[in-house]
Amino acid sequence: MSRDTFYITTPIFYPNGKPHIGHAYTVIATDALARFQRLDGKDVFFLTGTDEHGLKMQQTAEKEGITPLALADRNSAIFRSMTEVLGGSNDDYIRTTEPRHYASCQAIWKAMAANGDIYLDRYSGWYSVRQEAYFEESETTLGDDGVRREPLGSPVEWNEEESYFFRLSAYQDKLLALYENQPDFVGPAERRNEVMSFVRSGLKDISVSRTTFNWGVPVPGDDKHVMYVWVDALTNYITAAGYPDTKAEQWRYWPATHIIGKDIVRFHAVYWPAFLMSAGIELPKRVFAHGFLFNRGEKMSKSVGNVVDPFTMVEHYGLDQVRYFFLREVPFGQDGSYSHDAIVNRTNADLANGLGNLAQRSLSMIAKNCGGVVPQRGELTEADSAILDQAVEALGAARKAMADQAIHLALASIFNVVAEADRYFASQAPWALKKTDPARMETVLWTTAELVRRVALLCQPYIPGSAGKLLDLLAVPADKRDFAHVHADYALVPGTALPAPEGVFPRYVENPEASA
Repeated sequence: MSRDTFYITTPIFYPNGKPHIGHAYTVIATDALARFQRLDGKDVFFLTGTDEHGLKMQQTAEKEGITPLALADRNSAIFRSMTEVLGGSNDDYIRTTEPRHYASCQAIWKAMAANGDIYLDRYSGWYSVRQEAYFEESETTLGDDGVRREPLGSPVEWNEEESYFFRLSAYQDKLLALYENQPDFVGPAERRNEVMSFVRSGLKDISVSRTTFNWGVPVPGDDKHVMYVWVDALTNYITAAGYPDTKAEQWRYWPATHIIGKDIVRFHAVYWPAFLMSAGIELPKRVFAHGFLFNRGEKMSKSVGNVVDPFTMVEHYGLDQVRYFFLREVPFGQDGSYSHDAIVNRTNADLANGLGNLAQRSLSMIAKNCGGVVPQRGELTEADSAILDQAVEALGAARKAMADQAIHLALASIFNVVAEADRYFASQAPWALKKTDPARMETVLWTTAELVRRVALLCQPYIPGSAGKLLDLLAVPADKRDFAHVHADYALVPGTALPAPEGVFPRYVENPEASA
């Protein structure tokens, strides 16, 4: 793999229902990571899509009186639209009902079978339709209502059927060696510890086919079986990279970094690398599991009525405001909570009153006092140089944070500079210098405008629309907006004509009792 490539994926979403803010959160975060690497000079491939097979899809379609494919077509289109509304910069959108994916699944199945890791037997166990997974009885709990449930709360039923099995047990030692030799394979640390504990407790062979329904990829040579959802779903990541054609142009991007929710870490960090080992395919670079989002501290639930539609949220607050809030407020990898007040307070403070106010005040002064062009720059003082250097240092801090998927820390480093710039602007008081030292006023305004340019460049992965507007207001050409241009060599040129200043971040003033 070339060092200049970067492949990143969301999990593919299950479209038996409409998307919610949890799906949106994953897309927003993964998009920010992809945009960051593009701006930092990498050849990026960003994948998202939908996982359209399985019993849940078939049952939902039957309830609606439509075919599973009709359900998949309708709901997958909604997920695709969500990605677009959220500003997703994905390079591909995969659907597991596509012919290319059938070919990929059957190829990896044949490779695992050729390695002796797939065999036919009978399976019996506690099965959750919602989780598409079997559970040991010790993992389930019998409630007072007489219903047995798996750890996340969905009902399980006893099921017996003929099934093909994958020899997961043969990969226990290899997986533990992987986690030991590549400590960053699973993140964050608590998820790695959880995965290692699960594997150390002993791995059993897993069922990888079904005969009780037919909505899925047929097993090669035995079409009364369809592939169990995890062989089918996980294989999407290599389908999009061209598998089984490992000479395809897209294959240069593999291996990938997978961004997932913590509820599916076992499948991605245990089953998936075992499948790939068996098939002789290079393993992913990293599996990073983010936490859950809670609405006012409560888990999202249709019965409680607190499931938030991402389309509504974006319409209500604005796209960049929603992106910024979730990326800045929630430590990526941990659980987080959101509410109307939290969104308003964070975005007003950081965007409208922080970066937006700094840009508006400085650019308005330039328009009024400098003829609407980039001011002349005199000799920089220590204070001028220090604030500009902080923006360059923030790029270094952001690089380190984003490499670890610590998106919130990357944003913190950038907005710490904004806070310092506010203090710089207030202490330099260019409105007073207008009367006492006009040349110095111009230098302060140039320094502030140049600082806004650098910060806007750094903000592009997170709030791309607003950052783009700031760069437009500074007349920064489209081909000079990557991270290489944060450097002082590309600073604003005095005398450059600027468009009329305008506000970029509206302050939210709606009734605080309103909710998303």
